[in-house]
Amino acid sequence: MIALSLAEIAEVVGGQTYDIPDPSVRVTGPVVRDSREVAPGSLFVAFVGERVDGHDFAAQVVEAGAAAVLASRPVGVPAIVVDDVQTALGALARHVVRKLGTPLVALTGSAGKTSTKDLIAQVLRRKAPTVFTPGSLNNEIGLPLTALSATEETKFLVLEMGARGIGHIRYLTELTPPNIGLVLNVGTAHIGEFGGREQIAQAKGELVEALPEDGAAILNADDPLVRSMASRTKAKVILFGESAEADVRAENVRLTDSGQPAFMLHTPSGASEVTMRLYGEHHVSNALAAAAVAHELGMSAEEIATALSEAGSLSRWRMEVTERPDGVTVVNDAYNANPESMRAALRALAAMGKGRRTWAVLGKMAELGDEALAEHDAVGRLAVRLNVSKLVAVGGREASWLQLGAYNEGSWGEESVHVSDAQAAVDLLRSELRPGDVVLVKASRSVGLESVAQALVETGAEGEVAAR
Repeated sequence: MIALSLAEIAEVVGGQTYDIPDPSVRVTGPVVRDSREVAPGSLFVAFVGERVDGHDFAAQVVEAGAAAVLASRPVGVPAIVVDDVQTALGALARHVVRKLGTPLVALTGSAGKTSTKDLIAQVLRRKAPTVFTPGSLNNEIGLPLTALSATEETKFLVLEMGARGIGHIRYLTELTPPNIGLVLNVGTAHIGEFGGREQIAQAKGELVEALPEDGAAILNADDPLVRSMASRTKAKVILFGESAEADVRAENVRLTDSGQPAFMLHTPSGASEVTMRLYGEHHVSNALAAAAVAHELGMSAEEIATALSEAGSLSRWRMEVTERPDGVTVVNDAYNANPESMRAALRALAAMGKGRRTWAVLGKMAELGDEALAEHDAVGRLAVRLNVSKLVAVGGREASWLQLGAYNEGSWGEESVHVSDAQAAVDLLRSELRPGDVVLVKASRSVGLESVAQALVETGAEGEVAAR
């Protein structure tokens, strides 16, 4: 965080100081909520959780070097006491962002937020120091903590914004007001919570409504619900996509033999060829979104193309590819899943597996409401249409719908199998995988299928694969 005295912080958050001998002492380290992350000069934020009360760690964190604790009650060590810790954290983030005055890029969408955020960060940090959301910490706690990790040297802030309903993104933009707002897509993720795609669009569009007149709204030209958000902002509008009308667009999109996308990038400043290290054609849209942000911040087409071609995956379990010594390829995309990302991952698997046996190990997609049966059935059918060699559906009711869709689409019913849990999937794969096979593992986070991918990677390291 930029250095602030405890007295300044107390004034910003409307708090009272307790047990602070010298209010001029400055917070020079990070703002953290995990006692294990405390460093000298930190501000420790004491949240009260379901199982853990951060106030119980107050003495420990001060002993470890924390300058003070942001708390909701006195704790016997230097503390700034407020009525509501979360509200105070947001107020502090808003103050620091305004004090920094650096360009703030905020992005949202139904799918691809984290991958796109990682791409934007990797492109922009070639130009100047950039702070960005770690993983997918995109809520009312993770977002201000990320903003507060910026220092005086930070030139760009890139913040991912998630939403569970109408008004959530509006609230996040009040905490960290953006200059550039990017909306990737409107899909069916969390449709059970929102009630429909129109409601999702309403929520996502709150981002562009928050932009200032001298800001920029970056919108997906290929998604009608996103493109229509142009009428909801007073900022300049920049379109990205494969549409001929897009300001930043891709031409001659193709996949390499290994399933990595390549295309000609066109921006208002020129054109340049991109060949990505990531897997799957869906990353083309993500790359174009990142390119549009970078163009708006002054980077040339050549600089952007080079950065995109060198960018990798920064977040775990998102199309994370491991080549085993025996030639089996394990694709761990188990961090989360929705219908759009499932379809994209299956198409990537089909592209990567040309001439090889392919396995799709899939589990349920959560929060789909009344659309759950139809969407799981459709994903199972798509796996067969893409000639995936075998679908392994893992888990309960939703997994059975995946398997049934594949069974009804297939010729002989041999394209799919339903197993009860992750261990059953591991046992099946260990007995049937052959050298050269490609395995995709994907489901909603709650299913925990990353354990299947990890077990397969460890099996390869131990040389236990069945040679057939």
